[in-house]
Amino acid sequence: MRSLVTGSAGFIGSHLVERLLEAGDEVVGIDGLVENYDLALKRARVDRQRQEARFEYVGDMLETLDLDELLEGVDRVFHLAALPGVRSSWGASFQDYASHNIYASQRLFEASLQQGVGRVVYASSSSVYGDAAQLPMRESAREKPFSPYGVTKLAAEHLARLYHRNYGLATVSMRFFTVYGPRQRPDMAIQRFLTAARDGTSIRLFGDGEQTRDFTYVADTVTALLRAAERGQEGAVYNVGGGSTVTVNQLIEAIEEVSGNRLQVEREGVQRGDVRDTCADTSLAETELGFVPETSLREGLAKHWQAVAHESTEALTSP
Repeated sequence: MRSLVTGSAGFIGSHLVERLLEAGDEVVGIDGLVENYDLALKRARVDRQRQEARFEYVGDMLETLDLDELLEGVDRVFHLAALPGVRSSWGASFQDYASHNIYASQRLFEASLQQGVGRVVYASSSSVYGDAAQLPMRESAREKPFSPYGVTKLAAEHLARLYHRNYGLATVSMRFFTVYGPRQRPDMAIQRFLTAARDGTSIRLFGDGEQTRDFTYVADTVTALLRAAERGQEGAVYNVGGGSTVTVNQLIEAIEEVSGNRLQVEREGVQRGDVRDTCADTSLAETELGFVPETSLREGLAKHWQAVAHESTEALTSP
């Protein structure tokens, strides 16, 4: 098949590209290399991907690309490109979030419709739920984003539904719950905590540490994306969780265990937009996609630690 992946140089996108190439797909990767973290990491991933004959890289923004031309002959689209980050989505930066996360998505859905793409899988976020009144979070629950970032991810979800209901575009949206693993963004908690454990530096912990998160290993997330492309119900939304809901304090203890090092914790106040708890009900994905996460938190942290413990910039961006 011919697959197009947006955000192909990113954390999850780079893992997805590798899995698609292993499966024999031709892959078009689009990544505008937004400077939300060190571009050397993204460029190294692109350099490695371009060594594969069946990979074509397009280094530009979805907001300005000629998407009709790029989508000719494409069987399925995996839309992972977005500007991430809850805490950084406030204030003047919201204009960038609206452009990258909403406008870019609308252009991609429109072009996919015009070019007759068979399936568009959109990477959404558990941030659309906000501070949910009931746990675990179910797809049928009312969405109440608690950050501007969550608002933009939900808006793109609504666009995906609209293109399906009005025009029959086969869209599927996947709500990711705190994905971690090798190549995780440097600003994400597990990457920061593991790096601190390696280097003997301190970490900042926002809040009391009793907030909970449902952590999902990146390989399981990629499996869910592929299942959605193969058998997801058109117009549907699915939670993608790892079944590993723990407090941040428990996460710190687990990281100390896998690394063998104590973490120095500097505690700070709760940040704007951070929800108290997340926990995914993945029964719909299990029933309709056959998706069951295979990687326990302990196993995933050990794999992530192994990558961080031996990393240089080159090692971090290699599979």
